Amino acid sequence: MPRYLVQRTFADGLFIPVDGEGAKACLEVVEENAKYGVTWVHSYVSPDKSVSYCVYDGPSPAAIREAAQAANLPVDQITEVRVLDPYFYH
Repeated sequence: MPRYLVQRTFADGLFIPVDGEGAKACLEVVEENAKYGVTWVHSYVSPDKSVSYCVYDGPSPAAIREAAQAANLPVDQITEVRVLDPYFYH
């Protein structure tokens, strides 16, 4: 399955409460993604919470966009990526 880096901009910031409500919001995204064969692996968020960089597995960029639209999440850019780490050569 291809892996993608998804960049999102949140004009008002991305604020997910660290409680049951936040957990429920994340689970709803996971469940919506599953309908499109998309898996949210993890995300990085800028210190000001205005931009996120999310790692996703999915069949295509179109599937990632459709899942994002269904979950009311913005998408600025989708880039197919592969893992490269410093331990590759050891």
